[in-house]
Amino acid sequence: MTYHTMMTTIKYHVRKIITVCVLCLSTVSFTAYGQDSLRNALRQLDVLIEKRAEIHAGHDFMLDSLRKEMQQATDPWKKYHLCGSLFYENLHYQADSSLYYIEKKRELIPLLGRPDLQNEIHINRAEALSVKGHYDSALRELKRIRPAELEKGMRQYYYSVFCSYYNWLADFTIDQELKETYMQEANNYRDSVLQILPPGVNHDIVFSNLLLVSQAPDEVIEILSDQLKNATEPKEQTYVHCNLAKAYAAKQDTLRQMYHLTQAAIMDMRMSVREYTALQELAWLVYIQGDTERAYRYVDCSLLDATECNSQLRFVENGKVFPIVNKSLIEKTRREYRTSQRMLLATAILLLLLAVATACLIWWMKKLSDMRRQLQELNEQQAIANQSLQETGKIKEVYIAHYLDRCVDYLEKQEQYRRSLEKLAMASKTAELFKAIRSDSFLREERKNFYMEFDHSFLNLFPHFVDDLNRLLVKDGQLYPKQGELLSTELRIFALIRLGVTDANRIARFLGCSLTTVYNYRSKVRNRAINKEGFEEEVMKL
Repeated sequence: MTYHTMMTTIKYHVRKIITVCVLCLSTVSFTAYGQDSLRNALRQLDVLIEKRAEIHAGHDFMLDSLRKEMQQATDPWKKYHLCGSLFYENLHYQADSSLYYIEKKRELIPLLGRPDLQNEIHINRAEALSVKGHYDSALRELKRIRPAELEKGMRQYYYSVFCSYYNWLADFTIDQELKETYMQEANNYRDSVLQILPPGVNHDIVFSNLLLVSQAPDEVIEILSDQLKNATEPKEQTYVHCNLAKAYAAKQDTLRQMYHLTQAAIMDMRMSVREYTALQELAWLVYIQGDTERAYRYVDCSLLDATECNSQLRFVENGKVFPIVNKSLIEKTRREYRTSQRMLLATAILLLLLAVATACLIWWMKKLSDMRRQLQELNEQQAIANQSLQETGKIKEVYIAHYLDRCVDYLEKQEQYRRSLEKLAMASKTAELFKAIRSDSFLREERKNFYMEFDHSFLNLFPHFVDDLNRLLVKDGQLYPKQGELLSTELRIFALIRLGVTDANRIARFLGCSLTTVYNYRSKVRNRAINKEGFEEEVMKL
């Protein structure tokens, strides 16, 4: 470890005791809040996984736009930079495409007159080959470069890729001694990167990796908790969350570890990254917590993304976890199936008993319904009969009173008429007597008064008869009395029908007209009815 790294380590060790105390005090208060935060984060991650196809479609659209812009570009430098963007965007999304655009960059170097850019091509190719799992080829590319010839930014990139290369090897190997050797080589390159990186988020991310190897999780938590607020780039936030998860794992704080892994996985999903570690590590922790279905979804997602990206290491890592989770899920499914069979049998028995009880209930309900229907029919018949009796009684009461008065008036008028004839006879006014006897004006006047009295009596009983009758007729065939009349002859015919006088002879006699006239009126009005067949029955119900 260099002097620069040692001084940085000493600076953070000064605050170690304070950090430990603060973390201990905050552990209790975080537990309840952390569980809610973790649940919310997991739900958010589940939604992103469900929408993964839409997110990838958006990323593909962006890549297609860059590709079209690159194909249309005429300036070699612009074309070179666009190929670089396509390499970067495909690196952890589709490694084969990333290699394709590295080759496109290499083809443009002669046009740019910059042979030194060949070093960048080698580093790009080594990075993409490492993602694919072709570590021997990646090492050959890196060994073609002379670090002393690289400018500062490119040298930092070279050290970072070499560091990642040894990290990949350490993750891939099983031999513990060889793994430690690779980790030491990775730390050496981290130390070289730290000497170049300026202070900031990326510097602290790299330094936290060194602290994790040194088993100093408290310092990592202190550093990165502050830098989490300063990290603005999604990639920076992902690395911060991943290293915080490792630090909490070293402290055996599973709750916080899962929370930061979830946040890292959320960032990976949003950035359309297919080569990642956070989701598969989270899947294992979720599986240990007993949520087998969610663990299966996470491992399945990781496995599919690793296959699409063509990342050999991630595919192998997921391949180790997948059978375990899948076996547990199958066993859980079988247990649930057996339980569901028992529940189904119990449910079937209960349904059978319920069916028998329902059949009995339906039988009794049907009997009760029949009894209620019969009672209702009797009540309706009684109500109709009562109403009919009430109407009949009212009609009789009104008409008896009116016709008693009318008979008395008629007798008095007959007496007056007889006396007037007697006076003419006694006065020997024979001509006037014969004229009075032969005149029918008296009868016409009496008949007119009779109909007027009938109209008044009927409309007193049925004040809305005319309007109700017209509602049974078409608009063009509605009946209305003439000015000065209460009812016309046609209306009187149907008024008599409403009173129950349906015989045409009686109607003709009552109205003092011929039988043919009654038939013609009834037929003419019936033809104007909306319902011609049941018209007169409807009139009797008005």
